[in-house]
Order: sequence, then C-alpha cells, then structure tokens
Amino acid sequence: MHELNSFRLIERISNLLRSEERKKYAAIGLQPVHIQVLDYLSTCNRFSDTPAAVAEYLGMTKGTISQSIQVLERKNYVEKSQDSQDGRVVHLALSTQGKQLLDELKPVDVFAQAQAAISSHGFTTIEAALNEILIELQKANNTKSFGVCHSCVNFVEVEDHYLCNLTQLPLSQNDSKKICREHVLADDFNLSTKPLF
Repeated sequence: MHELNSFRLIERISNLLRSEERKKYAAIGLQPVHIQVLDYLSTCNRFSDTPAAVAEYLGMTKGTISQSIQVLERKNYVEKSQDSQDGRVVHLALSTQGKQLLDELKPVDVFAQAQAAISSHGFTTIEAALNEILIELQKANNTKSFGVCHSCVNFVEVEDHYLCNLTQLPLSQNDSKKICREHVLADDFNLSTKPLF
C-alpha cells in the first residue's frame, strides 16, 4: 500500500510540475518537448548530439523530434552543423539564445520553493516527505489538493458514520477512500501517521 501511495504522490507531483512548465513555456511559444530537447542538448557530448540520439533519449519519434528541432532553429535556440568526417551526419548545439533561455527556465521555481519549505523537516518515510512536497507545490501553484476525505478539514466521524461537513452528506467507507475535488487539508493532519491519499 505504501508503494502505491508513493507512486500516486510522485505522479501528482509530476503533474503539478508539468502544469507549471506548460504555463511557462506557452508564454514563450514553446511546448515541453522543445525544452526537453534543449535540456538534452545542454548535457550530451559530441557523439550524442544528433537528431536520432535526441529521439532515442526522449523516447519519441524522429518526426516529432525533427519538427521540434525546426521550431527551435526558427527561434534561434538551436544551431545545426555538418559532421566534418561524414557529411550525412548533422550535429545540434544550443545557440547563445538557447543557453540563455535554458538558464532562465531552470530550476522550476515552485519545486525549489517546495524543497526549501521542507528542508528543515526530519521525515521518517519517503511517503511523508512526498506528501509534504506535494502540499507545498499545491500551495505555490494555488491548486486544489484532491486528497481523500480522512485528511480533509470537512471530514467528520459521527457515531461510527462518516460525514462531509461541506456538503452535509453522509460518506460511505468507499467514498472516504477516494480523492475529492473539494478537499482542504486539515491543519492538524499528521502526515507521518496517515497518507494524504
């Protein structure tokens, strides 16, 4: 069960980070794949800076990568050059503008904020640390938490029955184990003993 909770937490954290990235990239007319290409090119060596290597590394089709490289070339973020030994081989490199853009986009601000907010905590499990990272990311992004009822401020147990204080409706045991859009994390909820999900 802990493995499943950790997986869900990692998945939710990834979704929040991707959402933040998409907003940032859309503002400059790029897609996440474009930044992934730039990031890869900033770290690969001269034997791995070809379009085929980029496609292989990112697990994408050559066509997708080819189109992405064209976009990056038009925006002057990437430069192409012919191999000096084999004219059929094309090498890719970040332009000065590409390096500058990558520097401006890294690291993801909200993740850095979340990491700073939890650095002083002593966590005993990876699940508790991931819960805290997720909460900090949700606060920074101003997004809903989508947690389960037992961790919500509106969750009440009355005479062995569960109730949602927000809707004033009873909750079945099955309801209380599923994520809710209206979830608001209870201030006194102990992440070290109970998971958010």
